[in-house]
Amino acid sequence: MSEFEKMVLKIAAKATKEAQVNSLKKGVANVYAKNGQIFFQLPDGTITQEEPQQYKDVVLR
Repeated sequence: MSEFEKMVLKIAAKATKEAQVNSLKKGVANVYAKNGQIFFQLPDGTITQEEPQQYKDVVLR
């Protein structure tokens, strides 16, 4: 991997972490997938597989 690629990955990882922290501060759960299973990190730090109500209330059109 080139130095440029390493730099881009480092910047992307930092931006992702900042976005995750910001969403939790705003009361929005983060969503992750591992081994084909969905996990939610709630704003209080809890990790669960139960879909939060705020996600159930969203209607995609």
